[in-house]
Amino acid sequence: MRGRLVIAAGALAMALTPGTGWAAQDSDVQATGSHRADAPVSRDDSRAGQGVPGYELVRLPNANVPNFQRRTVYCPAGKKALGGGAEARGNSAILVGSFPTDDGRGWIGLGRQTTTDNVGISVFVICANV
Repeated sequence: MRGRLVIAAGALAMALTPGTGWAAQDSDVQATGSHRADAPVSRDDSRAGQGVPGYELVRLPNANVPNFQRRTVYCPAGKKALGGGAEARGNSAILVGSFPTDDGRGWIGLGRQTTTDNVGISVFVICANV
């Protein structure tokens, strides 16, 4: 049943956010502290989520990290993830995974490149009061 809820939440999030798609990220920001202070998380509470209480899109900007390293972005306190995604950047970049955190408060992504030992990964999570 949980799998169906995740898929349904992701579908809802994508329906509410034009131009977004599924993607991944590569390092656990809160657990590892790998999120750099000079690369702030951006937030967008634009009109895209009208009608969804507390709608907010939180982004973790692109950063080069070792292949297969997870990156995680979290919703603000009191909000849950409805969906999310990530992007692997580079000439031979491959998005390996994109999925919610176990507690439902964020989104995880990871990737790799076939020709180098690091990959550029950006991640986003769609949050709301649920």
